[in-house]
Amino acid sequence: MPLIQTPRLVLRRWRETDVAAMTLINSDPEVMRWIGDGSVHGGQKQTRSTMRMWEEGWETDGFGLFAVEVRATGELAGFTGLSVPRYLPEVMPAVEIGWRLGRSFWGQGLATEAARAALDFGLTERGLERIVSIVQVGNDASERIMNKLGMRVERGTFDPHCGRAIRVHAFNAPATADLSP
Repeated sequence: MPLIQTPRLVLRRWRETDVAAMTLINSDPEVMRWIGDGSVHGGQKQTRSTMRMWEEGWETDGFGLFAVEVRATGELAGFTGLSVPRYLPEVMPAVEIGWRLGRSFWGQGLATEAARAALDFGLTERGLERIVSIVQVGNDASERIMNKLGMRVERGTFDPHCGRAIRVHAFNAPATADLSP
């Protein structure tokens, strides 16, 4: 079971005790503004079901979304991690990195710290050579994180479920030199 520690965060698998905090994050209109059609995801039942789906990703894909915990306080800040963006067939096959933090954790560099650790995990622990990140046009904060991670815009398109304009960013692992004789 992967557990990643950064200077300020712990990236770990989900626990039942995370449901209440993640429900609050998912029900905040500002947090959800750039997710899908912008609707909040309400209720602990829906959050619990979504967390179960995230956990299943670990079993089927060998990677998934980490719960992001603040080391100093033990608070759940949100999530970061890897998933397969099946909702956008035009980029498949692909692995997407994403993140969502509660508003009280914004502006501190935590999303970048968490996402960098998840990106490194995907590249080194899972051997991925290419990771994408998909963002709605206008979500400048997330695009800044993508730039800090070394991702570059690959294409523009539209979310097939809600019709919003999106950009696909990509990180391609540097090719390693073949030094064999």
